[in-house]
Amino acid sequence: MKRTRTFLADGRELFYFAADDEAVPAPPDPRDLPAVSTASQLRWDPLLGEWVMMATHRQNRTFMPARDDCPLCPSSEGRHTEIPAPEYAVAIFENRFPSLSTEARLDGVEVRHPLVEVRPGFGRCEVVCFTSDHHARFADLSPSRARLVIDALADRTTELSTLDGVEQVFCFESRGKEIGVTLPHPHGQIYAYPFVTPRTRRMLEVARHHRERTGRDLHRDILTAERRSGVRVIAETAHWVAFVPAAARWPVEVHVYPLRKVRTIADLDDAERDDFTTLYLDLLQRLDRLYGDPLPYISAWHQAPACDDEELSHLHLQLFSIRRSADKLKYLAGSESGMGAFITDVLPEDVAIRLREV
Repeated sequence: MKRTRTFLADGRELFYFAADDEAVPAPPDPRDLPAVSTASQLRWDPLLGEWVMMATHRQNRTFMPARDDCPLCPSSEGRHTEIPAPEYAVAIFENRFPSLSTEARLDGVEVRHPLVEVRPGFGRCEVVCFTSDHHARFADLSPSRARLVIDALADRTTELSTLDGVEQVFCFESRGKEIGVTLPHPHGQIYAYPFVTPRTRRMLEVARHHRERTGRDLHRDILTAERRSGVRVIAETAHWVAFVPAAARWPVEVHVYPLRKVRTIADLDDAERDDFTTLYLDLLQRLDRLYGDPLPYISAWHQAPACDDEELSHLHLQLFSIRRSADKLKYLAGSESGMGAFITDVLPEDVAIRLREV
């Protein structure tokens, strides 16, 4: 893989990723851009013991622009975008409207609450452009291009994890206006958090309790149980298994685990990365055939945080959708939003059958 580092007009980093035999044009960014906001802040929720990110400048971020105004398409004569190059394979750059920033600072913040700590919103947010094709889907990528995306995510995971103050790196894709996507161009994001996220922290606590109680690894036990049962397994390869979890919260939810326990995407070897791209592209195509049109989804990589010195984490991908039928969405209503107690409308075993059949 070839990586080229450059900068946008306002000082943000931009990386181009390409195959070793591909040319990588990296022209300068000629735009006159205002400085990126550094006003992000973190506030401690004393009731739940969690950090809340606040970034008011994101109210003004670009929202569903027309095709001709897409900021993620390559630049052309007379139209300059976030990608100065006239073409690219994979491009990753610092978000212009970040929730977290390495330059964040507190200016004139007065919360006046003894239980609510306030900190600068330190961290980093990056945009991952999978392809220069505005109308493509990740599922349309060739295996070699999909592998390039995985290599790029591994590269960024490794580099962002070395930043002082970063405790967890989260790579994800949100697709579809129903999910809340604000840019239709195929892309994902990377968040480098200065804390361990609530879901990860909870998973570590449960895994620790399971080890103390049984002496075994929770993720391995889950993986073994699903493979032996087989009723919720969608596909299995030499290095990966994809299954619908027995207690799935979302109407469509698939977990993809490597059979070898690793901590992060960067820890995957070449064979595992190649095998994943084949399985993942097949899975995405199945999801789009489920209801006959592109499925809105979130694809979330769960990686080990820096603080997991007990080796409790197991890298896995969680892929889920809010669509519960061809013409209905799953809304987080009273029980889910108010109490965090999920109610699912579809049995996981039925979802697994349908995904195997399509």
